[in-house]
Amino acid sequence: MSELSKVQQKKIHPHKFTLWVALGSIIMMFAGLTSAYIVKRNQDGWQGFELPRLFWYSTFVILLSSVTVQMALRSFQEREMSRYRLMITITAGLGLLFITLQILGFMAFEAAGMKMIGRGSSPSYSFILAIGGLHAAHVLGGVIALLVMFIKAFSKRSRSYNSVPIEIVTTYWHFVDVLWIYLFIFFSWLN
Repeated sequence: MSELSKVQQKKIHPHKFTLWVALGSIIMMFAGLTSAYIVKRNQDGWQGFELPRLFWYSTFVILLSSVTVQMALRSFQEREMSRYRLMITITAGLGLLFITLQILGFMAFEAAGMKMIGRGSSPSYSFILAIGGLHAAHVLGGVIALLVMFIKAFSKRSRSYNSVPIEIVTTYWHFVDVLWIYLFIFFSWLN
């Protein structure tokens, strides 16, 4: 193998590099938000809370979706397209279920009298909404990417077996999964 081809094999794909830069930015944003939460939490009048059971269910759902997206990637790489289609479909469905459970979880906060926005809202509850809402927005972006992969999987156009797009979506999906686990533990332990 020539030196040039060895160097080319070691290079990271530009789209993967861009993804890693974006993930670094997202990490910094959530680190800043959770740090602000910790600082603000030590002020007078801070109200504690308990996470609704729905957040436990959504955690299980996103963990399961991480398994199915990894199975989808493996299936694509092995050219098992029917299994790939099934796994990408299940992953997209689990992503939508996660978002639904998150919305229902925030509705449970409201039903318990924890006002998150507007007059009479609590800063602690508003923080939860801001951090959880930002995470949900990132999950929604991942679901959109999964739906694009789903559409491409069932497309009749000529097939390209370039695995970079599904690798990027899989990496991003694992990231939002790990981020949710961090947030879930963060909110569970601090309250």
